[in-house]
Amino acid sequence: MTESPLAGRTDGRLRGRLLLPPVVAWLVSNLVTWAVARASVAADGSRVAYWSTDSRRRWDSEHYLSIARGGYEMFRCQDRYANFPDVMCGNVAWFPGYPMAVRAVSGTGLSYELSAAVVTEAALLGMFAVLWWLLGARLSRATALTLAVGTVFPGGVYFHAVFPIALATLALLVCVAGVGRGSWWAATAGGFVAVACHPVGAVAVVMLLSSALFAWRGDTRPRRWAKAGLSAAAAGCGALWAAWQMWQATGRWDAYRTIQRISYGQGDLREPFAEMVRAYRVPFRDWYTPKGDLPWLLEHALAAHRPQLWVNAAFVLLVVATAAVLLLRRRRLAAEEWAALVLTVAVFLVPFVAGAQMSWYRVHAQMFVGLLLVRRTPVWVQVPLLAACAAQYALLAAMFFAGVLV
Repeated sequence: MTESPLAGRTDGRLRGRLLLPPVVAWLVSNLVTWAVARASVAADGSRVAYWSTDSRRRWDSEHYLSIARGGYEMFRCQDRYANFPDVMCGNVAWFPGYPMAVRAVSGTGLSYELSAAVVTEAALLGMFAVLWWLLGARLSRATALTLAVGTVFPGGVYFHAVFPIALATLALLVCVAGVGRGSWWAATAGGFVAVACHPVGAVAVVMLLSSALFAWRGDTRPRRWAKAGLSAAAAGCGALWAAWQMWQATGRWDAYRTIQRISYGQGDLREPFAEMVRAYRVPFRDWYTPKGDLPWLLEHALAAHRPQLWVNAAFVLLVVATAAVLLLRRRRLAAEEWAALVLTVAVFLVPFVAGAQMSWYRVHAQMFVGLLLVRRTPVWVQVPLLAACAAQYALLAAMFFAGVLV
């Protein structure tokens, strides 16, 4: 029997409809962020040009761009800056995954700044695509609301910035998808890229190591532990690759740890709850000197990191509570749901254990993987969550565009 020529067209239209929701989510995310930028002002009092790469760059962005341009360097600050404290300077406190992707895209002839924006936006589109696949690629009230929350996810303004957050989050989602599908290669590759992009990516190693408890169900117990251990070890090699990149440039295997400890006072373990209190009390408002009258949004946003912490904590509790309810009802979670649960809790805790007072709000954006479990919550939970996330997204994004956040 010959196949109707209309069948191919029908399949193509169906695939197009399946791909449409993540594309729409990506567009909405950009439009919302553009609207917030329009309602904000830059540090010098000028209007924010959202479509300019300058509006997407902050302190750390310059380090990522410098790594993309010329690789790593490490030196004593006073050797170059006479009035600087006698500490170590350089860009070895930042991991190479994102800068190397930027360098690769710049090979097309684009500037490094534009290449960085392209990598970020492409990664964000990939995030929505992988999340949509994990949601079953079926449009329903629950999946539509889940994507909507993703467009205004707390801290998600960093998904558009010249930072590795979007690429690292995409890698975590690929890792979750690999575990859920039983693909060792996808899970390992996602974990490696997550670790290579950002130190918090080490949560992928923890999740992969624990995956023997909930994944690889078709294998014998020894094979499950072998897959879990080998995938965790291979993902952890992302940190070794980063250290090797730094060693090649500086001749020191401890370059990252040294500059974190000496110049930034980090590297040792902290008591997480005390660190949360310190992060909550950071006086961003006192450090910002506005020029002229502030727009309403920015005037109410200068301490937005405080409600951000409450929203993030509520999100983690919602994910944990959802998992607990599913376990009581079904007595099991799918492998990808276990993976998302472990990653969400770990991403929330890691910056406080490591003492990241000035970066937790962007690191927490990687809890985006927890949306896989939020999909299971009822509408009367998802709708208030969407409203809370939208309000907080606007406030924190206004802080970002004003240059208050680093």
